[in-house]
Amino acid sequence: MTVAAIVPAAGRGERLGPGQPKALRELGGVPMLVHAVRALSRARLVDLVVVAAPPDGVDEVKALLALHDIGADVRVVAGGSERQRSVALALAALPADVQVVLVHDAARPLAPSDLVDAIVSAVLAGHQAVVPGLLIADTVKRVDPDAGLFAPVVQALSRSDLRSIQTPQGFDRDVLARAHAAADHMGNDDADLVERLGCAVVVVPGSNEAFEVVRPIDLVFAEAVLAERRANGAF
Repeated sequence: MTVAAIVPAAGRGERLGPGQPKALRELGGVPMLVHAVRALSRARLVDLVVVAAPPDGVDEVKALLALHDIGADVRVVAGGSERQRSVALALAALPADVQVVLVHDAARPLAPSDLVDAIVSAVLAGHQAVVPGLLIADTVKRVDPDAGLFAPVVQALSRSDLRSIQTPQGFDRDVLARAHAAADHMGNDDADLVERLGCAVVVVPGSNEAFEVVRPIDLVFAEAVLAERRANGAF
């Protein structure tokens, strides 16, 4: 059974400030996109990685990936202006024999390869949709969203049944394709689209290193993770 991973990387990521697309921001001297593709390609169970690049940057992304030791079959296609469109275009470009599809954010460049394999294994075990999640450490409260700056607490939520969801997310290809075909807007993530079909989504343990780099301070944390990996010979 062939497994493919899709990396939507056509967005700009304005929360990191103006400049080049977020996926091309450097981490340890290497673009985050390269880190993300490496993690996917080094997973034992992934056969193909497809990157959805900015429509005007396909050749640039191809050249960038060619400069680095990726070590797997990597293809680049033109993405869309919205994440959902990028994933749909990459899905359409997959070979016919692909039956399991991962979707992974380039903004989570340090997701470990063993997490990737764990997601694939869960799909291969029969689950149609699998996402990694972490227990929430902070206290979570629901507030009145229309109250303005001083929002009163409406409800205190139990953390025991809440998870912070990460990527890569894994799917049966047919289910994911149907979810995107039926989508009228992106929602929170690809799993959200699958849930709208009425399909069950299961959560498996995530990784503290699979955090999303969306703010400048996140780059500092990511550099610290890279430094620790180098020190342990795991880079």
